Parts: sequence; structure tokens; C-alpha cells
Amino acid sequence: MKPIKLIIRTKTEKYPVLIGKNLVENLSSLFNQNSINCKKYLLIIDKKIPNKIISKVTKSLKKFDLFKYAFEANEKNKNQKSINEILNILLKKNFTRNDCLVSIGGGITGDVAGFAASIFKRGLKFVNIPSTLLSQVDSSVGGKTGINTTEGKNLVGSFYQPKLVISDIQFLESLPSREIVCGYAEILKHSLIFDKKFYCYLDTNIQKILELESPHIEKSIFQSCKIKKSVVEKDEKELNVRKILNFGHTFAHAYEAGLNFSKKLNHGEAVILGMRSALSFSLEKKIINKKEFDFVSNHFNNSKFPISIKTYFSLKDVDKIISFMMRDKKNISNKIKLMLIKKIGGPIIEKEFSYKIIKKFIQKNLMN
Repeated sequence: MKPIKLIIRTKTEKYPVLIGKNLVENLSSLFNQNSINCKKYLLIIDKKIPNKIISKVTKSLKKFDLFKYAFEANEKNKNQKSINEILNILLKKNFTRNDCLVSIGGGITGDVAGFAASIFKRGLKFVNIPSTLLSQVDSSVGGKTGINTTEGKNLVGSFYQPKLVISDIQFLESLPSREIVCGYAEILKHSLIFDKKFYCYLDTNIQKILELESPHIEKSIFQSCKIKKSVVEKDEKELNVRKILNFGHTFAHAYEAGLNFSKKLNHGEAVILGMRSALSFSLEKKIINKKEFDFVSNHFNNSKFPISIKTYFSLKDVDKIISFMMRDKKNISNKIKLMLIKKIGGPIIEKEFSYKIIKKFIQKNLMN
């Protein structure tokens, strides 16, 4: 089966996204077909990637000068120290701007590798090979890169588009079900903000998608990327319409940071909880009607999804959650900016609220 191909066109770059199975066996050919002709490659490899897949990658690229950096991919290592280690390899091995950095891993690996590529000699060629469902449908498309600081998530970074994205379905077969749910959260988000027909498809086929059944998983990845493509092409630097992709994320990022980015809650699970919060807040503020709310809420009640923030937080954590929400990069005043949903498929409403209003809402959710 030929890979599905999407072309992303932004003001700074035009690049393909390839979706299919067993693509990494033919990396050399795929690179050549997409005008990536380099002498040196630095592979930033998530340590969780199975050795048998990495062997296929290195075998495909054996005629080139290959260097590897094994990356322990977690939110705590998504920091300046990791960037410096990558930059030191590039400098010591005398990489030029015509050489290439390749990310093989999930969104954390892609964010770190992409940021390093963006600042090395003001821009090194970058190829993203996302290995998780989450990264295949979200972070690999759009050019966001970045690292975390003690002050919050993704507060240092850049917009830097790759030359090529290769989403190989075979990576997903080695993932635990929790990671599949993590990726599904972003697929679901894309349908909620942009395409009710796609949401209905997901609602009907959710179990088949979570079990990676073909062609449902390929269709879901493609459709999700297609939605993100349409948004990113209109607003590469998140100045306008791209903000709708943050639906649920102001809450989600605060929940992650509030737990110090621990394994208790991964990004996708945080996004599910964040969308639940944003959906409930939308209902409370009479932005969405009860019928639409119930349709989505029933979908969220899947047994594999996190159900409530009460599982992770208590009332004593409210001020900590609010403090992270106040530092969100979308905020431009002393109020908290939220993306709220009016109906399935959009529109998404951007509104500001005082921290007191949101604090009261979170307290209520922790008490009920």
C-alpha cells in the first residue's frame, strides 16, 4: 500500500507528511525523493524505540555518515541541558547547514530535536519521524518546537518547520494502550474544533481506532493531520486562528505542571481532562447547549479515559493549578485566556476570565 501524502504549505516551508506502514525500511529512497540529500545525519532517538526498528533505520541509511544521540524522553529532560548536549555533538562532528538532524520518537523528542535544529547555525535541515500516535497527529505537523522551564511548559522555543515528516504505523504496534489513548485525545480535539462529521465517525469507531484496526487508524491519522494542516497553513505562528488548537490546553498544561510532569498523567490524558474542564466551563457560561454537551460528555466517559481531576488533585492544589494557568503563553493581561467550544465542529470562542472565576470553577469540580 502506497503511503498517504499530505503537503503542508506555510510561509516559511513546504513539506510532505507521509502516512503508511513499514516506511522506515526505505528512508534513503524517501529522503532522495523529497530532495533531502545530506552527507551527515544525527539521529535523536527516543530510548523507548524498539531496537529492531532502529536497526531498520540505520540499515536504510548505511551509506551515510550516521551519528546517534539516545534521548530519555520525558518532560523533565525537555530542557536546555538536553539541547546543549545535542548542539555539542553537532559542533564536534562539524555538521553544516546542509546536513540533517532526524528525530525518531514522540512529541517530546521532536520538540527538543526541532528546537536544536532551529538554533544550530540558525537552521539545520530537520526530518521528523514521529513514533507515537500523539506525535503523528499533532506535534509533528505545524513546526512548533520548544523546551520546558521551572516556570512552565514550552515557554522557550521557536517555530521551525521540518523538511519531511514520516508517520510509520508500525511504531504504534509497540505502544501500550495508554499511549494510544494519549494520541486519540488530540484526534478527538481536532474533530471537536473543526469537523462534526469526523467526530461522529470517531464516536462510531472509537474501539476499532484504539485497537489500531486498519483502515480506521490510517483514516483517523490522515483526517486529523488534514485538519491541523488547514489551521497551520492559515496561521503558522499562532497569532490568530491557530489558537483554536489550544482547546482544553490551558487547563491541561496546568494539570501537567501541577503534577510536576510526572508519569501519573501523560499529555494526552491531561488534554482529555483539559477538554472536559473546558467543555464544562463552556456549559456553565452558556456557550454550549446541553444537548451538544451530553453528546461529547458521553464520548469522554469511555472506560479508558481519565474521568476526573479529583483523581489527581485536591482542594489544596487549586492555587498551584491557577498559578500555572496565569503563566500560560496565550495570556496578555492579568486574566486567563480560554478557548471554549460553542458546538461540535466549532466555532471555538476565545475569552478572558479573572483567576477568581476560574479558581471557583476548579474548586467546585474538586468538591463535586
